[in-house]
Amino acid sequence: MGLEFLEPINDEVLKMLKSLSSQQFGSKVVFHTKEEFPDLDKVKIALIGVLENRGSDIIIDEAEDLSLIRKELYRLFPGNWDATIADLGDILPGNSKEDTYFALRKVVSDLIKKGIIPVVIGGSQDLTYSLYRAYDELEQMVNLVAIDSKFDFGKEEELMSANSYLSQIIVDEPNNLFNFCNIGYQTYYNSQEEIDLIEKLFFDGYRLGEVSNNIAIAEPVFRDADIVSMDLTAVKSSDSGNFFSFEPNGFNGKEICALARYAGISDKVSVFGIFNHYNSSKESVLIAQILWYFIEGFHYRSKEYPFGSRENYIKYSVPIEEETLVFYKSDKTDRWWIEIPFVANGNNKLKRNTLLPCSYEEYLGACNQELPERWWKAQRKNVL
Repeated sequence: MGLEFLEPINDEVLKMLKSLSSQQFGSKVVFHTKEEFPDLDKVKIALIGVLENRGSDIIIDEAEDLSLIRKELYRLFPGNWDATIADLGDILPGNSKEDTYFALRKVVSDLIKKGIIPVVIGGSQDLTYSLYRAYDELEQMVNLVAIDSKFDFGKEEELMSANSYLSQIIVDEPNNLFNFCNIGYQTYYNSQEEIDLIEKLFFDGYRLGEVSNNIAIAEPVFRDADIVSMDLTAVKSSDSGNFFSFEPNGFNGKEICALARYAGISDKVSVFGIFNHYNSSKESVLIAQILWYFIEGFHYRSKEYPFGSRENYIKYSVPIEEETLVFYKSDKTDRWWIEIPFVANGNNKLKRNTLLPCSYEEYLGACNQELPERWWKAQRKNVL
């Protein structure tokens, strides 16, 4: 078990919890303390802190401290929530970054196997690599969504960091990455070579302006994600309070919380992480609200595909060019999916990707003889 890597909640947070009313969130969470460890058989969501920031490109004098975030989160009032939520404490920095990666991978893997959603509060974003590697034992393909202003490709032979972890994920074996999608990239932070590479690998990227103009275009992307990794520097500094690395542009507070809710409401998302924040009391307020919206979204999961039967969907067939596209619309939530023809290429792990979440707009586009771009990319990956 990897849970021995977890250190209990510190006394400062526990003392604050005693001052809360019975209606506040902190009074409804079970905690890992020096005296006891929560009964995981009842837990649905587990918060984990990781005090590792050696992968950051910004030097922070003080050690990573998540007490401010916990205090802000536990002062909030919950929605109409019934899931048992646990705070399992922190993973301390190992002797090397690799030691921390190993500990986080083991903890996350153990929780996923138990059907618990780990909510990871980092540290630097290279910890996303550990979240990805936690799926190795499950023998499934993984879809990763990053809310980030940059793609985080590193230079050749660069050591893994918050700015290069994606290269490591793509290169390292076993390669279980089926799809990567970046939400909110800002073009001037990414070279044309990197943007071309995203296209070449049939990955998806949505510019900040696209998503800000119509945030609903991100919802189908989250519906198909296993891991969601949020870089807090994707939020503009005037809204996040981050002035260690000043960001004049980015998502505003309302938008980033909406994206967190989309991640929570997705039946498929099984790990959520927030990274690259800098011990700021102002940032802690926003992070607490992001976490609140993720948990709120979780409580509105509809348990549709892949859990439901296709009998609960209306099927639409759209002839286009030499194809007939097959769409499904849920009669429960009005959400849409498109069928990806499965190609028997010896990789059984791909069978679960035969339905791709999509939007009503993509269905209308197909009716006007426009091939949905994400459908085309997913089909190409099935063939290759």
